[in-house]
Order: sequence, then structure tokens, then C-alpha cells
Amino acid sequence: MSNFDIIKSRDESYVAHTYGRFPAAIVRGHNATCYDADGKKYIDFTSGIGVNSLGFCDKGWTDAVTKQLGLLQHISNLYYTEPCGKLAELLCERTGMKKVFFANGGAEANEGAIKCARKYSFMKYGGGRSKILTLKNSFHGRTVTTLSATGQDVFHNFFFPFTEGFDFITPGDIAELRSKSEGVCALMIELIQGEGGVLPVDREYVKSAAEFCAENDILLIVDEVQTGIGRTGSLFCFEQYGIRPDIVTAAKGIGGGLPLAAVLFGEKTENVLVAGDHATTFGGNPIACAGGVEIINRLDAEFLAEVRKKGDYFREKISKMPNVAGIAGMGLMIGIELSGGIAAADVVRAGLEAGVLLLTAKSKVRLLPPLTVTYEEIDEGLAALEKALSR
Repeated sequence: MSNFDIIKSRDESYVAHTYGRFPAAIVRGHNATCYDADGKKYIDFTSGIGVNSLGFCDKGWTDAVTKQLGLLQHISNLYYTEPCGKLAELLCERTGMKKVFFANGGAEANEGAIKCARKYSFMKYGGGRSKILTLKNSFHGRTVTTLSATGQDVFHNFFFPFTEGFDFITPGDIAELRSKSEGVCALMIELIQGEGGVLPVDREYVKSAAEFCAENDILLIVDEVQTGIGRTGSLFCFEQYGIRPDIVTAAKGIGGGLPLAAVLFGEKTENVLVAGDHATTFGGNPIACAGGVEIINRLDAEFLAEVRKKGDYFREKISKMPNVAGIAGMGLMIGIELSGGIAAADVVRAGLEAGVLLLTAKSKVRLLPPLTVTYEEIDEGLAALEKALSR
């Protein structure tokens, strides 16, 4: 029995089958290179679905979390910790937002944003103004409430009754936003719909929507769970859209591999949630926040410019590959549209065999490589991708 067979057998016997796993057990890695239980090498273009922003086992990040682990692994939020405050300070200084609530994952961050928006409206206008609009084809999480906020019918099954108070509008249709605005407290959007197919939302539409929200005191929530923390070539994607949200959510890359998420509040919302309104046991965990501090400190202007440069390099190389019909996304968030009826899942499987880890996003192949991926790793991974596409 191989090492992989042992790991797979135990997993299938004792772990709930809520994931469709690929036939590989990854056991170690450095930056964008990793190895499975039987020693096979892969180039990782997934970063754990956008989580390992500095790749596998980055020395600076590892040193930061290890140092904190030797000091204090956890204390309740009834007490102050230095890493929590330091990370919040960095996020506010870099974005112009005012306060931060820390959570553990993207769905939890979006739940916090939803609660804040509804309380803001209730305290200011009373009841009857609690609806939240989201975009069709959006994805906001897997709790019952964030599934309700997700604008894809495929997710609205089995778990009835779903949380009420959400409606969906078409990206790009400003008239529909206006027509559905009665009783609305917030508009929640992804600027690039990641799970929906790596689809950037039109910039002029976003600006018009932001202006409409500001004029009507409808809070603008930007879900940057996947686009945030340098992924698109700026610390947050909203910076490239020239807007100022009232609430921003972040997760995935902010923890660098540990569970961490954040809700950033602007001027309108910074004092809405008070003691007793919202909480989470592990929010602001000192080890996760210590790693987050290292990540935000690393993502300076030079680093982010390199992310954009690497993204351009990916696009140039991929555009010349067989069976590529188009490329979408920004920075190191890349969606590859396939030609000839080729299924994205088949390319991912062929990529695994060729030595590269890939993702899907509906009909597209999706790439979310570590922000630190080297050009040598890019070239090696792209050679494997081309081999997979050629099949």
C-alpha cells in the first residue's frame, strides 16, 4: 500500500465526504512548489484557493507565527492583544477605513457585514428597511444566510428555510438597482465574481452604483474575500475601481494559511456594532494576526507592482496556448475560457497528472497562484498547463 493509499483510506473512512478530492495527498512545500505523499512534485497555481498569499512555509510568515506561538496562542476577546490591534491599525492606515472586526473565514465576515448593515438602517430608520441586494451569479459563503445572499440558484436548495431579506440584480443594469431600491439597506457586491467564473464587474456600473448608494444612504458592502490582500495587484480591488465602500470583507489571503478574516468599517459604520452585538471566539487570534501583520507589511507598492507584472506575464503566455478562447481577471486572479467544448475539470485532472495544481470556476480554469510565485515556478507550471491543454 502506497503512502497515498494509506492517507486516502483513512480519510474516506473517517472524514465526512463533503469535498470531491483529487487523487493526491500534499505533504510539504515551499513557495509555489509542493510534493505529494509519494514524492511527486507539483507547481501550485491554487494557493489553497487564494489563501497562501506568501506561498508554502514562507520564512518571514513562519517566523512571525512561531514567535507568537511561543508567547500566547489564544486569550478571549475580553482582553487586549498586541497582534490584533497592530493588524487592525495596518489595515485602517492602508485603506482609509476606520475600524476592523476580526473573524475566521469569508462567510463569517460577510455575516458580520450583513448584521452591521441591518443594524445601521434599523437604528437610523426603524424597521422595514432591511433588504440587501446582491448581484446575480455572486457567491458570498456557505452559511444559511450567506447562501441566501448568493445569487446562484444552484445553492438555493436542501437547506430550507433560507434567510429572508435578499434580492438579486443584474450586474451592469443600473436601472434595476434603482427599481429595486425600496426597503433596501445595503448593496453587497464582488468586484470580480470569483466562484461565478472570474468575471470582473463593469467599472462604470460600479461607480454609478456607488454614487446611487451614497445618494440614498444605502450602504455599499464590497466582498473582497477572494480579491483582497494583493490578489488583483492592489491591497484591495476596490482601490482600482475608484470607490470608497462603507464595509469591506476580507479573508483567505489575509491569514496566509491560518483561519483569519476581517470586516472593515468606514465612517458611517465604524460605531454601529457595540459590545454584545457580534462576537466570535477565535476572532483576532494572536497567532493568526501575527501572520497577518507580516503579510500586510510585505505587500508594499513594489510588491504589488510585481503582482501586476506577473499577472501580465501569465496572460501573455496563456494567450498563446492551445484551446484557450479568452482570459479574464486581474493581477494574479486569472480565469481561462476554453474552446472546443473542453471541460475545465478535465483540464484540472490533466494538469494534476502533468504536475500543476489548478482550479475551476464554472466553465473556466482558474489560477490563484501565491503572490510570491517565482518566474521559474511560473514557467514550469505553465509548461505543465500547456501540456494539459494540449490533451
